[in-house]
Formats: sequence, C-alpha cells, structure tokens
Amino acid sequence: MSSPDTNTRKEARRHWPPLLALLLVVVFGVGLILYWVAEEIAEAPDEDAPTTTAPSAQDVEDGDVAVPDGAPEREAEPEPLNPGAPDL
Repeated sequence: MSSPDTNTRKEARRHWPPLLALLLVVVFGVGLILYWVAEEIAEAPDEDAPTTTAPSAQDVEDGDVAVPDGAPEREAEPEPLNPGAPDL
C-alpha cells in the first residue's frame, strides 16, 4: 500500500543528504580505483628493457645452482633436526 497523502517537495528535502553521501562514496570509490590503475601502469616494467636469459649448458657445471640477481646466497645446508635431541 502506498500513502495517499504524499508531499514530494518535503520528501525531496528529506532525501538529499543521504543521496549526497552516497554520491560522495561512489565518487571516492571510482577515484580510488582510477588511482590504483594509474599506479599499476606507472610501476609496470618497461617493454623495451632487456630481459635476463638463463645460462647456457656450457656455462653451468655440475653442482652449480642459479641464483637470481639480488638474492642472498646460502652458505651451507642446515643440519637436519633430531627429534630426540634434548635441546629442542
């Protein structure tokens, strides 16, 4: 059922604050998404940048392990854990 006595001007005055708040939330969300996309585009790797290639079979000897640039090198393999050791 609908109300038989409606005053559309009065209803319009009552509804503009929530509608304005909803509009501001939508504008903020769209702006945030556009900023995120722009940041992703700005930080994307350059397509013209040279890519690194894997070493050839002649360059790799038995036991060699390829380590990516900037990755720390490990000194040695850790000792295996002994479940019965009292210091655990």
